[in-house]
Amino acid sequence: MTSKRTFAIIILTLLFSVSSLATAGETKNIQLPKPQTDGGMPLMKALQVRHSTRSFSTREIPQQTLSNLLWAAFGINRPDSDKRTAPSALNWQEIDIYVATANGLYLYQAEDHSLQLVTTEDVRAKTGTQAFVEQVPINLVYVADYSRMGTASPEKKDFYSAADTGFIGQNVYLYCASEGLATVVRASIDKPALAEAMKLRTEQKIILAQSVGYPEE
Repeated sequence: MTSKRTFAIIILTLLFSVSSLATAGETKNIQLPKPQTDGGMPLMKALQVRHSTRSFSTREIPQQTLSNLLWAAFGINRPDSDKRTAPSALNWQEIDIYVATANGLYLYQAEDHSLQLVTTEDVRAKTGTQAFVEQVPINLVYVADYSRMGTASPEKKDFYSAADTGFIGQNVYLYCASEGLATVVRASIDKPALAEAMKLRTEQKIILAQSVGYPEE
């Protein structure tokens, strides 16, 4: 009887361990809520109030707002062709959006509108040289994957990835203007240090970063 009981306990322990591992694996991805694509400020008004700011509140951004923001930035707006809210040269879709938060660094996956955990390290302070980046709730980091750009020359890869990042960044500006959020796009970055923290491959290039939060109260 004791032997059977011991065996049962071992089996239950193993099952619990497997279940725990599965749960831990599931937590690596955050399924974002469906983006709200109606409402918002009229375009001409959003253009009128769009501006950069470097003064942010530490107030957290709700997950629904983050969902809407990422969809506006570079989400899929034509599911039949997987095309996006921002143009992309030759439809390379070479720009990835990384989301740096206090809880870790995530990669936005437009295909299923989710966030994939890259590291639990808080890398916000490494996303720029300005003092405010460490406290901003969200820092977006735009990374070009040159391996998706075929046989284009290095000069063309640099040019097109910069242009495509600009389109995405402007989408973020307009969404923030519409929703009363504060934002600024930034180029002052220690790129080698940030690339190491982000575990990027050689063919992945950091283009720009963009801070997003609520205006300072």
